[in-house]
Order: sequence, then C-alpha cells, then structure tokens
Amino acid sequence: MTAPLQRRLLAEFLGSAFLAALVIGSGIAAAQLSQDTGLQLLENAAATAAGLFAIILMFGPVSGGHFNPVVSLVDAALGGLSRRDALAYLPAQVAGCIAGAVVANAMFALSAISISTHHRASPAHLFAEVIATLGLILVIFALARSGRTVTAPAAVGAYIGAAYWFTSSTSFANPAITVGRMFSDTFAGIAPASVPGFVVAQLVGGLIAIGVVRALYPDVGPAAAAAVVVPHEGLARR
Repeated sequence: MTAPLQRRLLAEFLGSAFLAALVIGSGIAAAQLSQDTGLQLLENAAATAAGLFAIILMFGPVSGGHFNPVVSLVDAALGGLSRRDALAYLPAQVAGCIAGAVVANAMFALSAISISTHHRASPAHLFAEVIATLGLILVIFALARSGRTVTAPAAVGAYIGAAYWFTSSTSFANPAITVGRMFSDTFAGIAPASVPGFVVAQLVGGLIAIGVVRALYPDVGPAAAAAVVVPHEGLARR
C-alpha cells in the first residue's frame, strides 16, 4: 500500500463504522417497517449488499477496504500485507464497528449502547459461519489473484447479500462486525455469549481459505498475491 499507515487505519475505522451502521441501521429500519421476518431479512440483506459495494468504493483505494480482521490476517499470511500492518488494522476495525453500532442506535432514537440478547451460537450457526467466511475470502482472493480486482466491490456486496440467505447464521463472516453487533439489542444483534463461538468459526473459515487459495492459485508469487477489494493506482495492493 502506498498510503501512510495512519491514513489507512482511519479508512479502516471509518469503513468499519459505516459497515456496522449500515447492517444494524437497516436491520432496525426493516423491523420497524415490516412485520414479516422474511421481508425484514430481505430488506436488511439488500441494503447491506448495496451499501457494502459503496463503502468499499469509498475507502478501498486508501486501505484496501478490508473492514474485517480475517481478510487482513489472510492477506498477511499470503504476503500481501505486512504482519505489523495487519495487527494495526484489527483494533481499528473492531473500534469502527463498535462506533457504528452506537451511531445506528442513536439514529433510531434507541439507547446508544444496548447489549443484544439474540443468542445465535448453535452448532448449525457456527458451521454456517465457517462456510460464510470461507466463501467471502475465496471471492476476494480469487479475484485478486486472477487480475479481476475491479469487480471486487460488486462481487463482495453480491456474495454477502446472497449469504444472508443461504447460511443459517445470516453470514456475519467478520469478527469485527460480530463484536459491533453485540452492542445493539435489535434485529441484527448478537448476544455476547454467542460472540466467541462466531469469532472462532470465522477464523477457522479463514484458515481453510488460505489452503484453498494456495491450491487453486499455486503459481501466484508474493508480489501478485496481495488481496485487494479495489485496485489502488492500478496496483494489486502493493
């Protein structure tokens, strides 16, 4: 990355905050506007898919548009991001998602912080998080390693929108947003007791994805291996 680290951390914080505000805010709006749970999920998923596309375009050219600790850690494991920078990204992403949750609550005149009581950590949900995270990482890195990074914002938004429906967990696929959603007792929230299981499942999905990416693209060297959500000055996150 050519942007200074402090600027990239700001982009990751703001992008993560917008992501959490988007997911939680659209969930609150859906619950207020519709009585049917299926329609609420559709509204939440559609808003998230479209908004994620826009957020990646906004902040991706600065930081790569991770907004997700698993993406940053996998990127470091594959040689696209230094370990030091990856570790710096993580607290910015988590803090951003917590801030976004507070903003979403405030926008709908709710308590700024309300701890969720929505328990989700069944075995099926945890397995779904492994699959959801695996799929997300494969989308990002397959596009990066095959020279199609320009399509990544749309592809990531489309995948997350679809994964709301084909996974029983509604595809959190992101430890930072999992922590952030804990601070909103709303349609999109998750109870604190469910968070550790979700985070572990997401990390497992990321580990599996590293092996799959290497198996599918074995001839891609470190210089071209960097994951990217949007290209930065025509370069693949270098």
